[in-house]
Amino acid sequence: MAELTGKHVLGITVGAFGIIIAVNLVLAVQAVRTFPGLEVANGYIASQTFDAERKAQEALGWTATPEYRDGRLTLQLVDAEGLPAAVRSLEVLVGRTTASKDDVVPSFARVAGVWQADVPLARGKWMLKVEAEAPDGTIFRQRLELFVMDQVQG
Repeated sequence: MAELTGKHVLGITVGAFGIIIAVNLVLAVQAVRTFPGLEVANGYIASQTFDAERKAQEALGWTATPEYRDGRLTLQLVDAEGLPAAVRSLEVLVGRTTASKDDVVPSFARVAGVWQADVPLARGKWMLKVEAEAPDGTIFRQRLELFVMDQVQG
């Protein structure tokens, strides 16, 4: 067995820190490259109307429930009485929470009180950013999680 010298210890130390730095750089580049962006352009401006918008949304009493089966995404929006909510317009962003490359805004149609859209989603966790407008102009916003268990070929 060879003697452990100062040069060996220096080489081991430099090698170990080199690996750590290389891994950190790779992870940092991946994080920046896949970051989907900001939620709002200016957090201070958004905070000025947040409470009023939240109270108006809570007054609607709406509940949103997503479901995905056989390539079809359904979104049930009900009011405080459990009846289908009166929705003037609906926009839903469907995407992953970690990257924006899979983001899609499907075209929903209302069928028997339930909003439906055909959209192929791979297995895993999805995020839905729902924005619906009530007849009086009140905006309903909610971020929902959806877990897709079956793989759809698309």
